[in-house]
Amino acid sequence: MRLVLGLGNPGDTYERTRHNAGFLALDETARYWQATQWKEDAKRKAWTAKATYDGETWILAKPTTFMNLSGEAARALVDFYDVDVATEFLVMYDDIDIPLGEIRTTGTSSGGHNGMKSLFQHLGTQELKRVRIGIDSKTRPEQMDTADYVLQRFTEEELNTLHPALTAAHESAFKQLYTDRLSS
Repeated sequence: MRLVLGLGNPGDTYERTRHNAGFLALDETARYWQATQWKEDAKRKAWTAKATYDGETWILAKPTTFMNLSGEAARALVDFYDVDVATEFLVMYDDIDIPLGEIRTTGTSSGGHNGMKSLFQHLGTQELKRVRIGIDSKTRPEQMDTADYVLQRFTEEELNTLHPALTAAHESAFKQLYTDRLSS
């Protein structure tokens, strides 16, 4: 069993916003892996879908909590599916310090990301497999608050630039989680 968590905010208001890059990546992952339809799991505060590869189940999850409470859903999902956080869990999320359309898989800090702070608190570790999706701060007007910037919707041009990163995100998730299975 593997669990891939995408971070974002629920609801139409936040659809296609920079802060929902984790949800966008997970939607691309679900499409590419031909996952089941998304279903709400109210007990675990998440929307989930399932995919299968080589006889193994992959749970894809989008918290229905808001970003700052993502750890609540992560903890409930990890416990319910009995997932080892160190080897069977990965999180996809936006990173304002990475250029738009690029991803990174390294890091142990939150980088100021409140969703990650919540995961660290609820999962008890900062050592998480991750895919950080660049949303770039260079286009942010100087006077605009970071919180306002990340809650803005991507333009069509930005989404076109972002799309290769969404594909790379699911490829990276697979490599990080499946390669570990092969080596154990």
